[in-house]
Amino acid sequence: MSLTDKFASNGSRRILWLSVWLPICASCAMFPTKPPIAAVHPHSTTIHGQTRVDDYHWLRERSSSKVIDYLKAENRYTEAQMRHTKTLQKTLYREMKSRIKETDLSVPVRDGGYFYYSRTVEGSQYPIRCRKMGNLEAEEEVLLDANRLAEGHDYFRIGVYKVSPNHKLLAYSVDTVGSETYTLYVKDLETGGLLLDEIPNTYYSVEWGNDNRTIFYTILDAAKRPFKLLRHTLGTDTNRDVVVHNETDERFFVSVSKTRSDKYLLLNLGSQITSEVRYLDADRPTGAFTVVQPRVQGMEYDVNHHGDHFYIVTNDNATNFTLVRAPVT
Repeated sequence: MSLTDKFASNGSRRILWLSVWLPICASCAMFPTKPPIAAVHPHSTTIHGQTRVDDYHWLRERSSSKVIDYLKAENRYTEAQMRHTKTLQKTLYREMKSRIKETDLSVPVRDGGYFYYSRTVEGSQYPIRCRKMGNLEAEEEVLLDANRLAEGHDYFRIGVYKVSPNHKLLAYSVDTVGSETYTLYVKDLETGGLLLDEIPNTYYSVEWGNDNRTIFYTILDAAKRPFKLLRHTLGTDTNRDVVVHNETDERFFVSVSKTRSDKYLLLNLGSQITSEVRYLDADRPTGAFTVVQPRVQGMEYDVNHHGDHFYIVTNDNATNFTLVRAPVT
């Protein structure tokens, strides 16, 4: 073999070698074999005279390009480590999906003159909230189709869903970023349009006053703790909503509910081991809440109402809880 032939042969082998290994190297660059290491940027916080240092406080900056780049690197690494399971992932997904009844219907619940229920449709990701008037053979009225609301969003979740006492309005909230911080809307169920009352930074707690125009809701502090209960009157400026309660004890979360009788609104204040409940006649939503039992460290209780009494489940002198009742008066 001549020197020229040897060179040509070696060149062909080089080309073949490059054609095989270049895609592999490119794949290695796309799918890293080593996990990304988050940069250390110490950040000091002093609370109650104690200083704590968080090396990764910078990762809280959700909109930072550096944080986003780091999370993308984490995702690439995860994909690299899991890519050998892609076929198995598809098999498991198909099996799980086959065990789910995609087109389904919840049990209808009667409230007033309506039957309320939700249903799901095969191929759609979210439930459709509906009702029928009078009986289950009546024409269906779609109150909220989450699939339509979710269009154009990478993430979507309904927080609260509360129909007004007269069944003409719907208060519901939406989170489109996954932060569990919801924006509250009010829908006119007769026209299908939204009212101008739009309230941001709300949580999972909303109730109607029995006047059908007063809404109670909670908002979040910087630590994502529901710490305030506010009162809003439909048609008024939300910036002027009344602060009903501001919980300054960081151990306690604030929520609002209604008794099963729909007679009373309940302001619930709770920590891990302590409760406090305050009540207000739902027919007089602008009034002041009254304390059922002032908070006592370690005492827990829940309140409901029937007739002339409040029924209370409590651990007061009862390790495994007991049921007691007290007159509303």
